Amino acid sequence: MDQLNLRHLQYFWMIARTGSIVRAAESLDLSPQTLSGQLATLEASLGGALFKRANRSLQLTDFGKTVFSYADDIFQSVQSLTEVLQQPPENRPLTLAIGIAASIHKLIAYHLTEPALSQPRPVHLVCQTGETGQLLRQLGQRELDILLTDRQPDFKDAGQFRATRLASSSISLFATPELAARLRPGFPLSLDRQPFLTTSLNAPYINELMNWFAAKRIRINVVAEVDDSALIKVFGRQGLGYFAAPTVIHDEVCRQYEVECIGSIGEVRETLYAVTRARSSGNPAIEALLKSRPELDDSIEKIEL
Repeated sequence: MDQLNLRHLQYFWMIARTGSIVRAAESLDLSPQTLSGQLATLEASLGGALFKRANRSLQLTDFGKTVFSYADDIFQSVQSLTEVLQQPPENRPLTLAIGIAASIHKLIAYHLTEPALSQPRPVHLVCQTGETGQLLRQLGQRELDILLTDRQPDFKDAGQFRATRLASSSISLFATPELAARLRPGFPLSLDRQPFLTTSLNAPYINELMNWFAAKRIRINVVAEVDDSALIKVFGRQGLGYFAAPTVIHDEVCRQYEVECIGSIGEVRETLYAVTRARSSGNPAIEALLKSRPELDDSIEKIEL
């Protein structure tokens, strides 16, 4: 079967729903003879009987039940789509599929996506985390509408994608109150050989931080490499070592994970971008996300300790 005749499938669906060719014909404004002939054509094309007669009524065969389950999904979706299309354009719900690089801290990811949820129209949000390269391919294949990441696409992709800077933050170091109290005096040299929790996601700010450590002649003692920014903070809360996070979420990190700030490093920054396809989609939720978020930018000066 090269192509399924959806008109015939709809006729079958109506017969199965009403349980009668006569009643289905009335709903479809067709003669019972015409509808019966269309059903026979569909059964021939599918290669099996869809109904069996029992006590002067039609009952689905096992094959018919299988076909009906798919047909019901199809035409229920068509009905839902019809209802949506009948609404004024300004009232139709928006769908937004966002890719979020796993190296972005989840608290910041929420702040960046928040404008999309504040639209006058309802928004159905779908979020997917992963590695930037894979998410970028999905964006190019239209499986995603927008990508939030901490790095810009390669120059070879410049014609296909557009990167918009959203926010930037310096980096701070955090630890349990006991460890922070011990490391705060003499910062940053006090970090020498102390247990450090790092991300294994090759985040750009981690590379900058490692260069900063090297410039300060601070020897790093990496006790864990974790590919989840939230899990690093959980390990840090248990006292396994100190960890880095953007200064802009300083208060939330301290409150949620019961840690304290050791110090802030103004020379090391995390910059976040929204990547979209080069051609504008006209989706208001995407446009809201593309606006720069200066309130998420922090001062490059160190936090007063």
